[in-house]
Amino acid sequence: MAAENRRVSESTVETVHIVRPNHLNSSGRLFGGILMQWIDEVGALAAKRHCRGNVTTVSVDNLHFIRGAYPGDDIIIKGKLTHVGNTSMEVKVDTYVEETNGEQTLINRAYLTEVALGHDDRPVRVPRLITETEEERQEWDKAVQRRELRKIQKAGGF
Repeated sequence: MAAENRRVSESTVETVHIVRPNHLNSSGRLFGGILMQWIDEVGALAAKRHCRGNVTTVSVDNLHFIRGAYPGDDIIIKGKLTHVGNTSMEVKVDTYVEETNGEQTLINRAYLTEVALGHDDRPVRVPRLITETEEERQEWDKAVQRRELRKIQKAGGF
């Protein structure tokens, strides 16, 4: 895997899903497990785009279900890198319901930690992340805080 620097924009992923009857829970809303699968896929795709290699999800943090999605809803899932370490990458994944007029309403936000893997399935160094906008720099700073919280939680047995 190359160790060159890459921009946040190079990792961006967007997928589109339609909520179908087989995606519903017993309450008639999008089953959270289905959405979690879609989020995990987007997180992994964004990380793979950044490191241009294989990755594995090691954690999902701050998974917040803000509102439900219903049959026929168009679901837009957007992922992009917010931070990189030596072998790990944090990916922010936002999920929206898109109305027919194009308006998007946030229904879920999650942060995933992905680790790059070499051909031997061992962690490998990832390219540095170039933050170009103020929003990207703010996301980086917040990611550093989340990383510190994860270290504290891990030390505490959580």
